[in-house]
Amino acid sequence: MPRRVNMPGADELFRSTAREAATPETSASAPAPAPEDATASRSGSGRVKHDEKMTVYVTSDELLAIEQARLRLRRALGRNVDRGRLVRAALAVALEDLEARDTDSDIAERLREA
Repeated sequence: MPRRVNMPGADELFRSTAREAATPETSASAPAPAPEDATASRSGSGRVKHDEKMTVYVTSDELLAIEQARLRLRRALGRNVDRGRLVRAALAVALEDLEARDTDSDIAERLREA
C-alpha cells in the first residue's frame, strides 16, 4: 500500500499574505493601485512589511559608516534605528532632492563625479 503525500496546490503556495481578507471582487494577483502622485510625499517606509527586496553591496568602510550613523542616531533619538530603516530614509531624502532639484541635486552631482 503506497503512501501518497498530499501537497498544497499553487493557490495555497502563492496566496496573498496581506492582513485584509480577500473579497470576491479582488483577486490575490491583482496589483495594488498606484498612488496618484508617488513623488508628492516620499518618506522612509519605516517598520512595515516590505514586498520587494534589493541587494546592495557596500565596502567595509561604508558599512562601518552606516553602523556609526545608526548608533549615533540611536543615542540621539533614543530609539532603535536599524540599517534598513536608515538606508530607506536616506534614499527617500535623496529621491526628494532629485525630484525637487533635478540635475542640480546632490545625488546628480555625486553621480556626475563618479
